[in-house]
Amino acid sequence: MNKDLAKLHPYPFEKLSVLKQGLTPPPNLDHISLSIGEPRHPAPHFVVESLIAHLHQLSSYPSSKGVPELREAISRWLCRRFNIAESEINPEHNILPVNGTREALFAIAQCIVDASKPAPLVMMPNPFYQIYEGAALLAGAQPHYMDCIEANDYLPDLEAIDDKQWSRCQLLYICSPGNPTGAVMSEEYLQRLVALAQQHDFVIASDECYSEIYFDEDRPPPGLLGAASAMGLGNFHNCLVFHSLSKRSNLPGLRSGFVAGDAELMKNFLHYRTYHGCSMPPPTQTASIAAWSDESHVIDNRRLYREKFDQVLSILSDTLAPQKPQAGFYLWPTTPIADTDFSQRLFAEQNVTVLPGRYLSRTTGESNPGLNKIRMALVAPLDECCDAAHRINILLSTV
Repeated sequence: MNKDLAKLHPYPFEKLSVLKQGLTPPPNLDHISLSIGEPRHPAPHFVVESLIAHLHQLSSYPSSKGVPELREAISRWLCRRFNIAESEINPEHNILPVNGTREALFAIAQCIVDASKPAPLVMMPNPFYQIYEGAALLAGAQPHYMDCIEANDYLPDLEAIDDKQWSRCQLLYICSPGNPTGAVMSEEYLQRLVALAQQHDFVIASDECYSEIYFDEDRPPPGLLGAASAMGLGNFHNCLVFHSLSKRSNLPGLRSGFVAGDAELMKNFLHYRTYHGCSMPPPTQTASIAAWSDESHVIDNRRLYREKFDQVLSILSDTLAPQKPQAGFYLWPTTPIADTDFSQRLFAEQNVTVLPGRYLSRTTGESNPGLNKIRMALVAPLDECCDAAHRINILLSTV
């Protein structure tokens, strides 16, 4: 067996399952889950209809590269959304469809990291999506955790990383809007990262899966490729972005996303994926074309999230007092007792499940940015989210 498998931590939801063992919540209260970031708004009907109408395509093998029509639809969306000139995005060379960004975020480290070089680093935010860490470990690299704390607006402190560390960095994972903090990297911040990647020759893997869930229709979060284009880096050297239909279009079960950026990196990633064997099924590709080509359902999706955040924040404003995130669908409040104790009691007494913050982060030095935090995913229907907030207030009155 690969010895590096032993380095993998239990997944956060495995830890959560252990935390809840032996607890029996009140039978008169229906369970409300705020722990998993699984969108529960209805899937767009026209995408579902497209998928069903093209099931006959299952009789054909798909290519790893995907059909040109899908890459073209993605290119149009990418250029329109992030203000990139169409001449800078070539659907043939800059875009690759993937089966959800989770598998692609993992696979890119296996493709990029050169473990033969001395002590390679893969940098990532802390707290983080645990796929980043697992990908680094199984690629033979050392994870380097960049604490995201309130004092730094929940963004990595770039000044805390010295030149020696940057020189060892081969891959930098970023997530904007952040999971679980909801922090958004400004265009200027992204451009600082691009400049560092050019100076020290590392690759940026920008996880932008939450980019389409925001509160002000006139201020969408910027993206890495848009920032690179604005600074004159039209070839996107060392820059890759990862996008998905899971959150944007409420299609987590479709397993459809894409990677885009540096053409040379994409060429090698395609070569890797030809062996990896993870081509997108043809009906999924056709349905994805429909989803990327429509914005009205995405706008309506944001409206539903705005309603939930407005009401839940109002209910909790004088008690748990969570901060409204810049984007995304998570709340990241501080708990009055240990996050694990709070999560246990909330389940045992109110039948509400949240995720302890420490399960999403690692201790660096003497600090852990997830301690006494919980992640609340406002993905359930409005009435359930409000009910959960009222139950949290009942628990808080006894803490």
